[in-house]
This record gives sequence, structure tokens and C-alpha cells, in this order.
Amino acid sequence: MEFDTITAISTAMGEGAIAIVRISGEDAIKVVDKIYKGRKSLVEVESHTIHYGHIIDQNTNQVIDEVMVTVLKAPRTFTRENIVEINCHGGLVSVNRVLQQVLRSGARLAEPGEFTKRAFLNGRIDLSQAEGVIDLIRAKTDKAMNVAIGQVEGRLSTKIQKLRQALLETVAHVEVNIDYPEYDAEEMTNQLLKEKARYVSSEIDKILGTAEQGKILREGLSTVIIGRPNVGKSSLLNSLVHETKAIVTDIPGTTRDVIEEYVNIRGVPLRLLDTAGIRETEDIVEKIGVERSRQVVKEAELVLLVLNFGEPLSNEDESLFQIVEGMDAIIIVNKTDIPQKIDMTKVEELASGRPIVTTSLVEDQGIDDLEEAISKLFFQGNLEGGDLTYVSNSRHIALLHQAKQTIEDAIFALESDVPIDMVQIDITRTWEILGEIIGDTVSESLIDQLFSQFCLGK
Repeated sequence: MEFDTITAISTAMGEGAIAIVRISGEDAIKVVDKIYKGRKSLVEVESHTIHYGHIIDQNTNQVIDEVMVTVLKAPRTFTRENIVEINCHGGLVSVNRVLQQVLRSGARLAEPGEFTKRAFLNGRIDLSQAEGVIDLIRAKTDKAMNVAIGQVEGRLSTKIQKLRQALLETVAHVEVNIDYPEYDAEEMTNQLLKEKARYVSSEIDKILGTAEQGKILREGLSTVIIGRPNVGKSSLLNSLVHETKAIVTDIPGTTRDVIEEYVNIRGVPLRLLDTAGIRETEDIVEKIGVERSRQVVKEAELVLLVLNFGEPLSNEDESLFQIVEGMDAIIIVNKTDIPQKIDMTKVEELASGRPIVTTSLVEDQGIDDLEEAISKLFFQGNLEGGDLTYVSNSRHIALLHQAKQTIEDAIFALESDVPIDMVQIDITRTWEILGEIIGDTVSESLIDQLFSQFCLGK
């Protein structure tokens, strides 16, 4: 395929030591050579080398910036095209002036994710690896980053390719049986089909077994802190974030709106929401805050319900247990530094087996226990070792569920003595669905949509 030459700024905008302008395409080296002044022409240099020089204005011959230029020749590059990277001084003006010269020299501005898209279209990576790139950029914890790196390296792709190969061999065997029945016993073919189909089904189950944890690592766990006013919700947020993000006073109803922060709990990203204290109130502003709190609780994946150790359980406390009924929740009994007035037996009864953690946020006690409880609730205390392939992308998970259904249909058909040429339809469909994960059988519109989510310059 022939592509024109594209360029974009690949580093974050703003002041910094250096910025990088990336250029990719068959004419990338020629385009930059027009505006580069150094000891040698870039057309003459070896691949994978870096060169000192200046970027100049073609019209005035004025020096724009002092640069280091990296030359990477196809096919041993990220896009499998010629790539040039101009390392110039960081700053809005300097990097934009360099970019403008590249554009005037014959390149066009790249679309979001177009470098990675070209890597995919040129066979450098498959679609799941490309999606792993954006997960890597957006990773909020070390463990989320490790999962994304595994995807970029092709761990999921390797598993999918293996399953597709098994299905392809099965389809080929069916074709032989249909075309040359005298050379193959139908019973033997049915037995082979059942074994292959059950193998594929069990392997899909193994991959889907990591989906919940993988999705949490990729997207974060939506976590809401609720409780009556002045039980320590904002103090809890500040303790988990290790920074004063919410105003803390002795006056009930200080928090009027939902405060959102990301926090790393033992490698698990939490999208932490501190809510207004839920109670009956005549204050119009606080009333709006309470209503928003009730709304975010409905959408939460984890609820941290905070109670006051120094006060008896109230009707409002008990109503909060009803609100979170059937949800994943951890009960936090705060303010253990003051005399006990709460009935812990009643708390255990209302908790219905859900974890209970006691804390004194004033004295910084109990946070470790809370982090342990969160980790155990979703990851049984620890994430699996680095060799496990997590599936975290919603698109991949949905396709795996579809593939699971079609292969189960094939197994049911085999057990019901349906003719093998009919069973072949489900097996072929499973092969196609798995191909959508890695991009072998995927529409152009979906490809465009996926890469549009990337940042410019990636």
C-alpha cells in the first residue's frame, strides 16, 4: 500500500527540555533533509543513527532550532516505513515552528493514532496489540501498565492465533470428510470435532476468567464513599489520596458536591468519589448534593460505607445499608479514637458478611487494613503473576463471549447428531469472531473508530 508522508508532535505540549516531531512515510527522510543543515545530508546517513544539526527556514535560510535528528529506515521501524524524529527544544513556540517547516516541506499533519494505524496496516502489529498501546499510555498503576505491556507484546494475540489455528485445522478436516467420505469415518470426525471444540471453549473460559480483574486494571474501580454528614468521608478521601483534596471541618454538610480522584491501592486503580453526607435536609444546595450522592451510588462498583464509632447507629445509618444492599461494599467504622457508642454487633448483622474495617483517620490508623480488604475483595489479596494474560478491553471481552456462545452451539449440535456440514458453520463463525479481536476479520469503519481514540502523534 502507498501512503503519503505524515508528521505530528509526539511529546506533550508545554515547556520541557526537549520535544519530538515525528515524521513517517516513504519520503520522510527527503522531506526533513530539505530543512536540515548538518555535516551530512540525511539521505546519505545509515539507518538507526542520530545526527546533530539545525532546522532552517527554506525561504529565508534562518536557523529555527538546534536539533538532534534520528533516522530510521524501513522496514525496521514502528510503522515499517521510513521514520525521522526531530529532537528539538521543548516549548510551545520552538516545537511548533519546527512542525510548520516540516509541513511546508511536503508532509501533512497526521490524524490521531495514525502512526500506530500504519503499524497495524503494514503488519507490524495486530489490532489487539495496537489497542494495548493506548492502554499503556493511559495506565494509572504499575500493574495496569504490566497488563498493557503484555498486550503490546502480543500475549493475547498469541493465544487467539493458537485457537484460530485449531479451528482452521478442524474446518479443513470437515472439508476433507465432506469431499472424500470414503477416506474418513464420520464417527472419528465427530469425535475430533468435539475434542477441538471443547478445547477452544475451555481456553476461552480461561481467558474470560481474567476479564473482571483486567477490566478493573484498565478502567479503574468506580468507588463511592458514603455516610451521614461528619463521619469522616472527606478525611478518608484525603488519607487514601495522601493529599488534602476535600475540606474537613466539624460542621456537618461541608461537602456539597461529588469530589473525584484517582488513587492507587496496591496496584489497583480506584476512581474515588467523595459524596455529600446522605441525610434529610432543608438546605437547597445540600439537598442537590445528597441527590447526586444517591445517583453515583447506583453506578458504583464498590461502596465504602462510613459509620461513626462514637455515635449510636441512627435510622439514617440503617437506611444506607438498604441503599447498598446487593452491592460490593466495605463497612468502615471511623473515629475509634473516641469512646465507643456504636453497637458493633448490630453493625455486623447489617453488614451481612461484608468486610468491616475500623479506623481512626485522625491518628492515621486502619488505612492498611482497608487497602487489604479492597485488594481481597476483588483480587483475593494479590494479582496473579506476570505470566498470566489478562483480557481488559471491553471489545475483546464482548467478542470472546460471542465466540464462546458459537462454539457452545457447535458442541450442542455435535451432541445432537447434527450433520457435520451444519456444525462447520458455527466453527467457522467462531474463527471469524476471534479474528475480529486481532484485526484479521474486521471492518474498516471499526479500525478508523478505534484509532481515532489515540492522541495525536502516536
